[in-house]
Amino acid sequence: MSSRAAAPPAAPTHDNRWWLVVAVGLAVFMAMLDMTIVGIALPNIGAEFGASPDALAWALLGYLLPLVGLTLPAGRWLDRVGKRSALVASTGGFVLASVAAGLSPNIGWLVGARVVQGCCAAVLFALGPAIAAAAVRPEARGRAFSLVATVGPLGGVTGPALGGLLVDGLGWPWTFYINLPVGLAVIGIGLAQLPAEGVLRWPERGLIAEAALLSVAALTLLGGMSLGASRGVGWLLLTVVAIPPACAWQRSTGGRHVRRLLQLPGVWHPHAALLTQATSAGVVVFLIPFYLQGTLDLSATTTGLTILAFPLAALLFGPAGGVLADCWSARGTALIGVSLFALGIVATVPLSPAWTVADLAWRLALIGAGAGLFSGPNQAVAMSAAPRMLHATTGATTSLARQLGFSLGPALATTAWAVAGYSTFGMRTAMAVATGAGCIALLTLARGAWSPRPAKLTHAHF
Repeated sequence: MSSRAAAPPAAPTHDNRWWLVVAVGLAVFMAMLDMTIVGIALPNIGAEFGASPDALAWALLGYLLPLVGLTLPAGRWLDRVGKRSALVASTGGFVLASVAAGLSPNIGWLVGARVVQGCCAAVLFALGPAIAAAAVRPEARGRAFSLVATVGPLGGVTGPALGGLLVDGLGWPWTFYINLPVGLAVIGIGLAQLPAEGVLRWPERGLIAEAALLSVAALTLLGGMSLGASRGVGWLLLTVVAIPPACAWQRSTGGRHVRRLLQLPGVWHPHAALLTQATSAGVVVFLIPFYLQGTLDLSATTTGLTILAFPLAALLFGPAGGVLADCWSARGTALIGVSLFALGIVATVPLSPAWTVADLAWRLALIGAGAGLFSGPNQAVAMSAAPRMLHATTGATTSLARQLGFSLGPALATTAWAVAGYSTFGMRTAMAVATGAGCIALLTLARGAWSPRPAKLTHAHF
């Protein structure tokens, strides 16, 4: 970052603006909801448009690719622009793209609208933690981040169930129209509670080039994994093409900027813990429905209700994690949370065919309780260790770590399961992989407790 950049604003001395934190949580909820809600509508969309499965897959990839390609450049850009203008523009763009998706006359139009949604979601994911950090005093950040980390991910978990109700009751376009009231509420709160300081300006050419490199890397990586799953392992070789643009980005200004941030004392450990914890959670969320329906022979409805034990426990324990983080220790609370999370994963590894719904439900509840205690306090640890003028960049890096984890988890689960011939033993192997990732998260965060305190830095360091 140039030393000519404007100095960051003074530390907040205002009262806690909890409605603004709620708005951030709703924005993240909306963005995460659209990662999963569309999947349940794809059969209806394909039937109406006469689209092939490969074409329908781009309705998902069109949303995910900008999240990977734009989140980091968006974070750097947001450190230099007005937060209120950025929130209104990104939320408004997301809502308009949602309406356009619902009105789509063909699959090409829908994919284009999804790409715009993904671009706006990348900005929202990076912007959310920065706004939440500025909305409250430092001593209340644990509760603020826990609220966002609890409400936001519920969008991803409840997406399939909510999508099924909307598709059956109102039609697939309503999986997109539901964003309209949520987005308008976020815009209204943002206009009322964020100061009108700073303006939007076009990203510099360097940021655009970095976004292009990351987008190409994401396209080849996710595209290769998608085609490899549907057309054979040979297509996985396409993922190798992602290496050159990723290396080129690493040598760019943005790549060096992010590396310097992650090398600061206390910043790397919560990022690494988040990546591995999200990877472990991704395995569970992907695999458990197959176990419930394939091994225990349960109905889709019973499966959905059983899996709710995970998000409900996270919703219950998330606020408690925030209070503990503020009153006691953010890092200590995150350590307790990731310990419970890993314990729940270990207890789930056997995946016995003799288990009842209750046997699995309490294990999922333990995993969810640990995730609820971990997410918000871990975010508070990362944001507290990072320089205040880089909060948007830190929000982007943590968001990307979470997204990569949730993408890597299903890939690892599928590989472990497939190698064992899609057997119950393969499911147990995948859960063992999830256990390893959860334990790495615990050890990484614990190691960070002995890191030196971060130095006070200025823009000149970046």
